[in-house]
Amino acid sequence: MQFEMLAQQQEFNRRQFFRRNATGIGAAALGSLLNPGLFANESKSNSGSIQTSHFPGKAKRVIYLFMHGGPSQMEMFDYKPRLKELNSSPLPDSVRGDQRLTGMTSKQKSFPIAAPMQFKFNQHGESGTWVSDALPHFAKVVDDVCVINSVHTEAINHDPAVTLMQTGHQQPGRPSFGAWSSYGLGSENQNLPAFVVFISQGSASRPADPLYARLWGTGFLPSNHQGVNFRKSGDPVLYLSNPPGIDASSRRRMLDGLSQLNQRQFEEYRDPEIQTRIAQYEMAYRMQTSVPDLTDLSSETDQTFKLYGEDSRKPGTYAANCLLARRMAERGVRFIQLYHRGWDQHYNLPSDLRLQCGDIDQPTAGLITDLKQRGLLDDTLIVWGGEFGRTIYSQGTLTSTDYGRDHHGRCFSMWLAGGGIKPGISYGSTDDFCYNVAENPVHVHDLNATMLHCMGLNHERLIYKHQGRDYRLTDVHGTVVDKILA
Repeated sequence: MQFEMLAQQQEFNRRQFFRRNATGIGAAALGSLLNPGLFANESKSNSGSIQTSHFPGKAKRVIYLFMHGGPSQMEMFDYKPRLKELNSSPLPDSVRGDQRLTGMTSKQKSFPIAAPMQFKFNQHGESGTWVSDALPHFAKVVDDVCVINSVHTEAINHDPAVTLMQTGHQQPGRPSFGAWSSYGLGSENQNLPAFVVFISQGSASRPADPLYARLWGTGFLPSNHQGVNFRKSGDPVLYLSNPPGIDASSRRRMLDGLSQLNQRQFEEYRDPEIQTRIAQYEMAYRMQTSVPDLTDLSSETDQTFKLYGEDSRKPGTYAANCLLARRMAERGVRFIQLYHRGWDQHYNLPSDLRLQCGDIDQPTAGLITDLKQRGLLDDTLIVWGGEFGRTIYSQGTLTSTDYGRDHHGRCFSMWLAGGGIKPGISYGSTDDFCYNVAENPVHVHDLNATMLHCMGLNHERLIYKHQGRDYRLTDVHGTVVDKILA
C-alpha cells in the first residue's frame, strides 16, 4: 500500500510534465558533459569496467604488505659493508646535494653516518640475496622473491608519501590502487568485496601515525570499489550482524523494499550511484554468510598456525591477518591490503626495528610458503614495502648502541613475489652511502605500472574520465620494469 501511495504522489500532471521536459533536455546535455559517468552502466558491484584484462596477466590478485612509517633499508636489505669504516664520520655534502630535509633534521649541525653495526648480513639461497639477521625466516624464501633496492619517491613526509604510493598522487582525492584494480577487473567472488583492508599495530612503542580511510577509498570512481576495512574485534565488518529483533527474513524484506524505492529514484534521476547503493546493500546481505565463514579459523591445522607463528591465533595481529589474506586469496578476493604500523623510527631504531621485524618476519615467510604449497603463488602478486626509506645519517645523537634515522625518499627497498615476477633476483643498486640510486631507478609510478601489468592491465589504458579529464593510477608517468618480469 505504501508503495502504491508513493507511486501516485510521483505521477506527473500535464503542467508538471511540460515544465520538467522544457529543461530536461538541456539538463541532460549539461550532465553528460560534466559527468559522462551518469550514463554509464555501473549497476553490478562485482563487475569490472573492462570485464577481462587488456592482455593475459599472471596475477589474479594482489596481497600488498604495507609497512607504514618507512622501514630502514640499511638494516634489512641494502648491504653496504664499507659503512662500518665510515661510522660516525660526516656524510659528504657532495652526496647529500640539495636534497630537501624534513623539519626533524633541518636544524642539525652535523649529519654523522650511522652504520648498521648491530645487524649482520649474509647471502642466502641459490640467488645469494643479501638479507640481515633481522629477518631469519624471510631469508629462507628469498629465492621466491625479487628485491628492488632502487625505489624512489619525491615525497618526504608520511601523508603525501603514503598517498602517492597508494593512489599515484600526493594530494588526496584520487582512487586507491585497490579501487583501480576492482574498477578494472571486478571480483572473482560475488559474496565478498573485491578489495579488503587489514590494519595491525607493531610491537615498537610508537605513536600511531594516521591511516585515513581515503587510502583505500575510491576517489571519483564509483563507490562500490571502496576497500572494506576488517576489524580485529566484534563484527569483522561494521553492522554485519542483525540488530536484536531482526532476522534474515525480515532483513530480506527490508532490502527488497529499499531496492524498490532506490530503483524508482534511479529511473527518475539516472544517477549510477543509486544502482551502486542497491548493489552494495545486496553485497552486505551476502557478506552476512560469507564473512563469518571466512574469518573462522577453526578449520586451520596446528601445522598452519605453526607456519605463520603463534601470533596467528590472536585476532588483529599481523600474523593473523596474513593467514586471513591467504584465505581471501583462495576465495578470489582481488586486492588484499595489510597495513602494519610502527616503522617511523626517528629514535631507538636498533631495538625497535628488531621488534617490528619480529612481528612480520615469520608470518610473511609463512604466507609465501603457504601460497606456494597450495599452488596459489604463481597467480598471486605479493608486494612488501613502505612509503619511503630512512637516511644513512643519524637523527639526533649517535652512540655505539643507539641512533635514529629520518625520512629518505631518494632510495629505499621493496620486494615483490609471485604473480609474474622473476624470482630470486635483486634489481637496482644505490651508491656506497645508500643515499642515491646508482643503477636502475624505479619510481613509485614505475612500480604501480609494473604491478598493473602483472594483473594484465595496461596502466595507460586503465582510465576514468572525471571533470573533463582522463585519469589513471600512474597519472601521466610510469614505465613497466620489464627486467623483473618472469
